[in-house]
This record gives sequence, structure tokens and C-alpha cells, in this order.
Amino acid sequence: MVSALQRAKDLEHRYLHELKRREAVEEIFARQKEEIQETKRELDEIHGRHTTNIKSTIKVYEEKLAESRCFIQELQAKYDKLLHERDTALAESEELHQKNKHGARMTVTTQTSDFSLFELQQATQDYDTALKIGTGSFGSVYKGFLRNTTVAVKLLHPQSLQGQLEFHQEIVFLSRMRHPNLMTLIGSCPDAFGLVYEFLPNGSLEDQLSRKKNMPPLTWQMRTRIIGEICSALTFIHSHKPHPVVHGDLNPAKILLDINFVSNLQVSQLPKKYSTRNNTSGTSSYIDPEYLSTGELTPHSDVYSFDIIILRLLTGKSPENITTIVEDAMEKRHLHLIMDTSAGSWPFVQANQLAHLGLRCANLSGRHRPDLTGEVWGLIEPLLKAASHNYGCRRTFVARSDDTYTPPYFICPILQEVMTDPHIAADGYTYEADAIREWLDGGNARSPMTNLRLEHRELTPNRVLRSAILEGRQQQQHRR
Repeated sequence: MVSALQRAKDLEHRYLHELKRREAVEEIFARQKEEIQETKRELDEIHGRHTTNIKSTIKVYEEKLAESRCFIQELQAKYDKLLHERDTALAESEELHQKNKHGARMTVTTQTSDFSLFELQQATQDYDTALKIGTGSFGSVYKGFLRNTTVAVKLLHPQSLQGQLEFHQEIVFLSRMRHPNLMTLIGSCPDAFGLVYEFLPNGSLEDQLSRKKNMPPLTWQMRTRIIGEICSALTFIHSHKPHPVVHGDLNPAKILLDINFVSNLQVSQLPKKYSTRNNTSGTSSYIDPEYLSTGELTPHSDVYSFDIIILRLLTGKSPENITTIVEDAMEKRHLHLIMDTSAGSWPFVQANQLAHLGLRCANLSGRHRPDLTGEVWGLIEPLLKAASHNYGCRRTFVARSDDTYTPPYFICPILQEVMTDPHIAADGYTYEADAIREWLDGGNARSPMTNLRLEHRELTPNRVLRSAILEGRQQQQHRR
């Protein structure tokens, strides 16, 4: 009985011991399982972070790849364009080469005449020095009498040409340059490298401005017209196709005047030769400074030269430093003190507009100079109309059959338009009311027409003129 109880206790004791051992094992297993779960969670987090980083990196490289593809496509497009332009240029070059080869073999098919060497010698009395009227870098010019016509014969230096081919090209070029204000080529003589032009009796604009042989001074109306004619000629050659023609040597010596003082500009496609050393004629002052620094001639180069001519016509002064002189006078409001008085009473408003235009054309940067076709002509055209009205003021009251004729005294001197509300200022001149008020409110104490100081700012309505303007409009409407 005792042994049985003892065995029972032993069994119970082993059972309890085994139970504790099992609990300990289960506890270990539970802890290990928890550690495994924690490790798994950490691994999942690390994997997630790496996956996100990898995806971000892939996205960045995909964007860079897309940008690279776009850049490659742009480069390919530019390359294709350049390739096309090169092929086009080669084709044009070949075409021109064939034309030149053909032209060298063929006679010039133009409306100009061919003259013999004997005819030129006879016309100029064997190139008598007494008949020489000009000398330049390309040759000499003689006055002559050819086929019952007074002509100017220009003999080119052979060394200034690259043979008959270049001479032929010059003739073709000149024969195609037809404009009322360009020199007209009559004919040529290949044997003498001679060009025959119409003779213009009033010499060059340089001769007129320097009063050579005591020539009478050009009036302000004539000077305004000459400015317009030069602008028209330059606009014409700059619009030449396929490439604009740049004069490149524009100065008053290159502008000749016919019997009516109409401007005729000399043009050439021969290479320009400049020398600023020992230049006593002053022509270097007309050369675009931007060209001297870059070596590239553009239409903007002619605009700069045109500016110097405008300022010379306005002031009559030497071209050297003329822009500085005019700019200084404008700043001090002393423009009237430097204007050429021999031109007559140039209306101050118009003179002021031309001075401003000239200074803008003289900008050292070519791309900042105004465009001849638009802005410059837009300013010059109304000045031309005003000058022509003023020039013909003695004939103002002659009857006109033209229904569109407008009497010059209907035109406001400031706006260059027909007035609707004319008012008389202290200077005795009549202006559009708004225009003269704006002039006075702008701080101007001088007359727009005379540049003399105004005694007062009061304006008086010109009712008589207003009635005449209204009546004129009614008559024009009635005729229509």
C-alpha cells in the first residue's frame, strides 16, 4: 500500500516535471516564432523599401531616356534640314555655274546697246582729261557725245575685275536694275571694260552740298524730296530676289542729280573696296561701324549711310562726327542753331522729325536701326507731301480738276493730316487743336514751324478755315 502511494507520487512528480518541461519548450517555441515573425516583418519592410527605390530609379531613367529620344529626334530634324539646305545650295550653285558658263559664251541679251572701242574713243576725244568728270577705285568717268546723245562713260580698271565673265555679270546686273532713282545703263563696251550711262548735268549730291562751282543751294523742299528718293531706291534694291542687293558704299558722291534735280543712285555688284587710311574725301564717315568690326555687309549698313546723308542735308555740315553734333544739339534743344540756313525756312517740326530719324538710323547696332520699307518710309512719305504742297504754294489757288486734291493750308503742319478743328497759335500758324495743345503740354515753348519762342499759349479758333475745310469736303462728296 505504501509502495503504491509512493509510485503514485513519483508518477505525479514526473507528470508535473514533464508538464513544466513542456511549458518551457512551448515558451521557447513561441518566442522563436515571434522572433521569426519579427524578422519576416523586417525583411518585408526592407524589400518594400528596395522595391520602391528601384521603381523610382527606373522611372527617373525612363524620363531621361524619353528626353534623350526627343533630343535625338530634334538633332535628326536639324540634320535633315541642314542636309536639305546644303543640297538646295549645291543645286543653285550648279545652276548659277551653268548660267555663268553659258553667259560667258553668249552675248548679253538685255535692252542695252553694244558700243565699239572706237566709238568710246571718239565720244570722249580719246579720253581727253578735260572731259574727265570723276575718278574712283574702280576707274574713271568721262563726259562724252555718243550717237547724238550726251553720255557718261565709265571705264573700269581691268585689275578691278576678274576678266570678261565678271564684266558680263555686272552688265546683266545693271541692265536689270530699273528704277526711277537708279542710274540707267545705256550700253557697254567689253573691249574697253566700259559702261555707258545717261549724263546727269547737275553733278553729284556731294557737289551740291559743297557748293562746287558756286552752285545755288538746294532748298529744304528739294532736300526732303531727295531723302525720299534715296529711301525709295534703297528699298527697291533691298527687296531684290533671291537675295537683297546692298549698296555698301552709299555717300553723296554716289548720288547724281538730273536736270530737274531728281536723284539717281549708282549701284554695282562688284566687290567693295574700303580704305579708311588717308581718306581725304570723308567717305569713311558713311561706312557702317558694325561692318568695320564684323566685315559683313547687310541692308542695315545702307541704313547707317542713309542716316549720315539725312543729317548732312539737314545741317549742311561735314560728315565727320555729325551724329554727335546733332545729338548734342537735340539734347540742348538747339537744333535750329545747326540747321543749314541756305536751304530756306525748313519747318521745325519736319526738321526735328528728320533729325530724330537720322539718329535712330545711326544706332551702332544694325538690328536696332529702323526698317526702310515700314517705319522710315511711313515717316518720310507725309514729309514729302508737305514739302510738295509748300513748294507749290504759289499755285495753291489755281483750279484743279483732280477731285482728290487737298489745299496745303488744310493740312496740319504737325499731324500732316486735314484739320477738323483748326486753331491759330501765337506764331500766326494754324494747327489741329489737339496737336498744338499736345505740343505745348509737352513742355515746348517754341513754334513748331519757326522754332521761335511763343509769346503766349493762347489758341484762337480759325472758323473761316474750318468752314472752308467743311465746304471742300462737301464738294468732294457731291462730285462722287
